[in-house]
This record gives sequence, structure tokens and C-alpha cells, in this order.
Amino acid sequence: MSLPGIFEAAGVRGFLHARRLGSSDELGLDADAPVVPASVVKVPLAYEFARQVAAGLLDPADRVHASAADRLGGTGSAGFADDASYSLRDAALLALTVSDNTAADLLFDRVGVENVRSLLAELGLTRTSVVGAPRDILRTIIEDTEAGRPLRALDPLRTSSTTAREMTALLSSLWADDAGAPVREWMSAQVSWHRLAAGFPPEVAVAGKTGTMPGIRNEIGVVRYPDGAEYAVAVFTVGGSETLRRPDIDQAIGAAARAAVDQLRV
Repeated sequence: MSLPGIFEAAGVRGFLHARRLGSSDELGLDADAPVVPASVVKVPLAYEFARQVAAGLLDPADRVHASAADRLGGTGSAGFADDASYSLRDAALLALTVSDNTAADLLFDRVGVENVRSLLAELGLTRTSVVGAPRDILRTIIEDTEAGRPLRALDPLRTSSTTAREMTALLSSLWADDAGAPVREWMSAQVSWHRLAAGFPPEVAVAGKTGTMPGIRNEIGVVRYPDGAEYAVAVFTVGGSETLRRPDIDQAIGAAARAAVDQLRV
């Protein structure tokens, strides 16, 4: 089945870009269209954190405190019943492995939203924007819901945004940077295996980060084959039911990623 056909069968619009790391080989589908990153934004956040640690600007053992006021609900410490404290590096671990929004908020406070934006500019990712931390996105959802207007958080022209091509460029830089080693390890430990990883056999290693909002399901990551070849893949989807649990769309993300990488391996 063709790439568009995979997404059409799941009832969504798909945006995809794949590139073989260390070469100019690439393949895309609407790869330059603006999309909402959702929790994929935690990858550049963690990357900037790792760079600041490598530069001696942050101590990864410094601790942060997640109080009731910080808890947004959801996975990790965001859904805890009680206050908790953990190190900055564990905040990054929680943000990438279980997509903990509270850990990401606390990490954004230390790293700085402006510094994440500076990283993106340094990498030439001019079409990727970060309007704020997860709590800032939630604030717009609450405001828009109370006002009875369309949610800014679901519109890439009015919230954080990126493109599939720019996300594989980010991954390419991250995988080539010694400072990014911890981020690569955290992404390899992600607990979500139902999207990108579902499209590849067990012998193919997958390091990824998902992103999910109503009607939006994404994942970016790097797949490594036993022969050593590595491929950065970014898949974003829009549409389908706003119900968060849609295994058919999740499987389409993995199938499209596998089809794209197969074409690059020919």
C-alpha cells in the first residue's frame, strides 16, 4: 500500500519524513506542512537540557519539587496524589519515557523556553516554534473552552508547531552530538511501543517520542538496523476520532514509517 493509502485507510491525514543518517537519502509526504508537535516538543527540551549539562551550566543532580499546583494530571508525577521531588535528569527521563507533563514543566523552568527556541534557531529549524511549556498549552485550552472557541492548541498556526522534515533534521543533529547521548538513551527507554516500534521487527532498535492530543497522534524517532544503518523518521497525523485510544491510527504510523524506511533501504 502507498504511503497516502496507509493514512487514508485509517481515516487520517498523514505527514511524514524519513532520512538515512549520514547520507542525503530522504523521503517525504507533505513533509513541509505545519503540524502540532504535542509532546514531541519534549525532545528539543531534553536536548537543550543535555547541552546545558555538558556545558556546565546545569547540574543534573539538582532537584525540583512537584507540588499539587504543578500537577496537570496524566502520566508520571503529573498524576501523583502526593508531592514529589526528583533530580533534573530524572525530570528529563520522566518527560521522555512516560511523557510526564509536570516533569517537562519543571524542566522548562530550569532550561528556559527561550533557550529551547535558541537551540532550534541554531539548528536552522526556522519552521519550528515553541510557545511554551505543557502548562502554557493547557492554559490556552482552558481559556478557549471557557470562551467556546476553537482550540488554539490544535492549530499549528496558533500554537507550537513544526514540520516532519524539521523533526528528522533535529534527530539527525541529536544523533551526531556527543552531548545528546543521554537523550538518545531516554528515548530508547520510552514505554510506548504502539506506534513507530510496532512497524518494525524486534531486531530493529527504536528510540522515539510520541505526541498525542485529541485528533492528533505523532511520533518521531530513530530506527537502527542490525547492519548499523540508522533512519530518522517523523510521522504526524491529524483526524480520526478525538478518542485518544485509536490503535488503528497507531498502527498506521508504524506501517507508514516502515514503508518509508523500506524505500530508503532499497
